[in-house]
Amino acid sequence: MEICGLVTEKNESVPLKSISVQVLVQDHVATVSSTLQYVNEEERPLEALFVFPLPADAAVCHFSAKIGEQEIVAEVQDRESARDQYDDAVSSGQQAFLLEESAESPDVFRLSVGCLSAGQNAAVTIIYVTELSVQADHSLRFCLPAVLNPRYTPAGSRAGIVSEISSGCGSVPYTLSLSVHVSSPKPISKLESSCSLDPLVFLHSDHTQATVNLSPGHMFDKDVELFVFYQETHQPSAIVEAGVTTAPPGSLMRDPVVMISLYPEFPEEVMSSLATRGEFVFVIDRSGSMGDMMHHGKGAQMRIESAKDTLLLLLKSLPMGCYFNIYGFGSDFESFFPQSIMYNQKTMAQALKRVKEMQADMGGTEILQPLKHIYSQRCHPDHPRQLFVFTDGEVGDTKEVLDLVKSHAHSHRCFSFGIGEGASAALITGMAREGSGHAQFITDTDRMQPKVMQSLRFALQPAVVNISVDWTLPDGITVDTLSPPINVLFQGQRTLIYAQLKGESSGGSEGAVTVKYSLKDQPVTNQLHFCLKPTEETGLSIHRLAARTLIRSLEQEERSGAADVEGIRSRMVELSVQAGVSSVHTAFIAVNKDSRQTVKGPLQQRRVQTRDLSLVIALMQANCAEVRTHASHYSACYAEEQSFRCSKKKILRTFTERAFLKMSNWVPEEILNFFRRGSATAPSDQTDSETAPEPQKDLLLQLVSLQKASGCWDLDATLADVFGKTEDELTNQKPAQVDGSVWATLLALIWLYGCKIEQQVEWQFVAMKAASWIGSQKVGDLSQCVCAGNVLLGCQVTKETLGI
Repeated sequence: MEICGLVTEKNESVPLKSISVQVLVQDHVATVSSTLQYVNEEERPLEALFVFPLPADAAVCHFSAKIGEQEIVAEVQDRESARDQYDDAVSSGQQAFLLEESAESPDVFRLSVGCLSAGQNAAVTIIYVTELSVQADHSLRFCLPAVLNPRYTPAGSRAGIVSEISSGCGSVPYTLSLSVHVSSPKPISKLESSCSLDPLVFLHSDHTQATVNLSPGHMFDKDVELFVFYQETHQPSAIVEAGVTTAPPGSLMRDPVVMISLYPEFPEEVMSSLATRGEFVFVIDRSGSMGDMMHHGKGAQMRIESAKDTLLLLLKSLPMGCYFNIYGFGSDFESFFPQSIMYNQKTMAQALKRVKEMQADMGGTEILQPLKHIYSQRCHPDHPRQLFVFTDGEVGDTKEVLDLVKSHAHSHRCFSFGIGEGASAALITGMAREGSGHAQFITDTDRMQPKVMQSLRFALQPAVVNISVDWTLPDGITVDTLSPPINVLFQGQRTLIYAQLKGESSGGSEGAVTVKYSLKDQPVTNQLHFCLKPTEETGLSIHRLAARTLIRSLEQEERSGAADVEGIRSRMVELSVQAGVSSVHTAFIAVNKDSRQTVKGPLQQRRVQTRDLSLVIALMQANCAEVRTHASHYSACYAEEQSFRCSKKKILRTFTERAFLKMSNWVPEEILNFFRRGSATAPSDQTDSETAPEPQKDLLLQLVSLQKASGCWDLDATLADVFGKTEDELTNQKPAQVDGSVWATLLALIWLYGCKIEQQVEWQFVAMKAASWIGSQKVGDLSQCVCAGNVLLGCQVTKETLGI
């Protein structure tokens, strides 16, 4: 009955009442202050546990609690010391608060609230700083996670904090308010969000400062995403932040710290011809949760169906002669081919046939074993390995996965995709970081295809090698680089470097950083000059992010089996305490020692939910009698391969992974998978009004599905159907001197540019292959053919636009 621990024994509302968030965005760094309002509505003193998500690379730098009019500010201590102090305080009846990071996943935190007297209120404030990631449309993304999905923990592994988290369906029993203040040297173009916002208010005429609020009534049932657009956002920049004069001499917090933002620009001749070789390995999550919907709006797809459509685009976009393979994973894994196979028409067709058959039917989420199997396969000479991983990110062994990816960073690049609300930012961003690749998140109504095709463009870019960073500084100043060595650069993507500046300048006020690398055997140099004078009003956000970066590197060094583990751990704790930021070996502890009276009576332990679990709890408290009653009926439905819409009266649409594990001793695995897909109910529960409408055909995907691996199309009725024509109409308008396949391929290109230009990022490689194929054919007057095609399809596309 552990799953019921998230509510009071009377099944009443949890003690968290509201969350108030203030976000200060300075250029591409955000400082986030969250205040959580608690109230103990019970008749006994309460100890509450609130497990919640934060961005993966956030540096928690402040934690305080206000009880009545008295505020107590936490301090960072060694983790074990902090736990001992918390236990001692609680056992003696003192009010205490403990904030600690998960040992398994750095994006999960646990807040213990000890000894709240009956009827007492407490306001807990947490402040953290984080970097904003660059998106495909050049915006900067800020995300306030609302959902933390249950992390699947393989049998035999340590559960830890991660296993204490649950999510279900329904709304959370607390409210959220959020205000954002944006400040930047560059003018702000606009702010967009996945949630409803009040109008943007500019504070200055030059549009360098603005505020915006989340509209009232937000239920916090999904992540809050903000996208900040600046003018000239891709300009290299540097921020120098002054240190703290009271910090120990020579320490990170005493000296100035610089944050360099680089946007490398590759020579145009290199980018004009993308790589035509490579080994492309696609790893698809097929756990039960992939049967969930991408979002709750109109026209939503199941996650697995969106992944299948994306695989279609990827397979059609690969260059002839490369190698590829596809893996599906859940509790186990399988691959389409014993090893990566050469890409041609035959192997592409075989793969597409199996893609159509894929379902979210493979149980839990265990990604470690398929990755180990992939890495055990030999690499193909002259075909660099590109790994594409799609998952909703629910794993409990995140750090072990990241260590594995990092240990094979020399042999591949890893591109990761977090699907749906609650995907672990630590897993998704971490895999891309350790695998020298790029991470994407597909949430709410985002289409998966354009984001994945952007990553494919990165994967087809030639690898940047021999990267070096050199500093030019005035006499008397030295530099200590805090960031790990740069091992990947992509066109149009930001690279951050943190460095500590030591010493005193003898007169110079300018420094420079030079990044050199080789691209297709050609040397490239990018240089940025910057002023050494500290930037005003940055607080200590740059120092704290720099400390967090260094702590992460030390954690990796510790896990890799370094000889001096104790020395590394000691340095981590010292750095964490000095900078006031969290780490896996430290915790924030606050004890209200000035309380006039101790709390008396036995403590009631409550685990505070991140989302409502009332329906799960009702089922579990009834010993899942309703589930048992209908299990045989659902088994029959499954055996007959019938699909019915989910009835809320009969069964919870989505169970937590842990609930499934508890039920597995009396419910067959195929029934669990059937429930996971959310498609089981009795025929009598479905009425005509509930019948789902037929989904509209996606003409773009239809067209892409008909393309041959070489890049051409056949002239037939299925192609004509995409254009809304008959096969005779296509054939009768064909110029006499043109081959049928050339005419079909030309029409497909004209249709793409004339009717689907807004989705060009999705079909760009399909079109490149088609244009290349036409160029390889002996065709007479192409201009006349293009004119005829325009007339037939009602378009106005030029030959030059088509790239032929």
